[in-house]
Amino acid sequence: MCLNGWGGKLHEQLLPYIETTAPDVLCLQEVVHSPASDKDWLTYRDGDHILPQRANFFRDVSRALPDHTAVFCPAAQGVLWDDDQSIPSQWGLATFIHKSVPIIGQVQGFVHKCYSPVGYGDHPRSRSAHGVRIYDYEADRPVSITHMHGLRDLNGKMDTPERNEQVQRLLSMSRQVSEPEDLVVICGDFNVEPDSETLRILGDAGLNELVTGRGFTSTRNSQYKKPGRFADYMLVNEPETVKGFDVVHDPEVSDHCPLILNV
Repeated sequence: MCLNGWGGKLHEQLLPYIETTAPDVLCLQEVVHSPASDKDWLTYRDGDHILPQRANFFRDVSRALPDHTAVFCPAAQGVLWDDDQSIPSQWGLATFIHKSVPIIGQVQGFVHKCYSPVGYGDHPRSRSAHGVRIYDYEADRPVSITHMHGLRDLNGKMDTPERNEQVQRLLSMSRQVSEPEDLVVICGDFNVEPDSETLRILGDAGLNELVTGRGFTSTRNSQYKKPGRFADYMLVNEPETVKGFDVVHDPEVSDHCPLILNV
């Protein structure tokens, strides 16, 4: 499963869904980690952009998946707010792998900028990625899975030199954690349109995009009020191995839809 968790805004819907589905691997973006606070909620403030944030979203999902190994990959540490008190808070993505699944390789790094230790930084902000190589005993082969949260450009989801460099870094990380015999999966909230240079580059690298390729017309739901219905993608190098793929619109657990791959 791949999902942008929206900072845990819909945690009352999200956590039961995660507990029930309990995917072998969960690639989760927009993860908040505030170990200095025991609050349930804090507030993100960026000018007139104000959002509630689940203060310890990483902890919450870890508790919902007690049989999983949890890896948090921060992109930056800034502040969230408890009324007028500033609270240091890390922001990034996380990967959860069921403890029955052997992790035989990992890579962590940045697809845009580098770690921002003091403040979230200017837009487009730092973006991290994480890759794992696991062994699938049912298929008797390794699988490599790499996910990212693509940079957010305030001007929109158009192609930019930064996005082209970003996808090259993502591909490099995937290749670093993969071996030639692997089933390769690349996924995440890419923040691009289906006709983007990002997806063309991944396609030229031998990856098959499943969202539009399987006829899905959106990865957003009714929680998302802006135009543009695509953000999230999942690609594989061997589409013939796919037993099932779905973009889940119900239940709504974020303003993004979960992407679920069965191989």
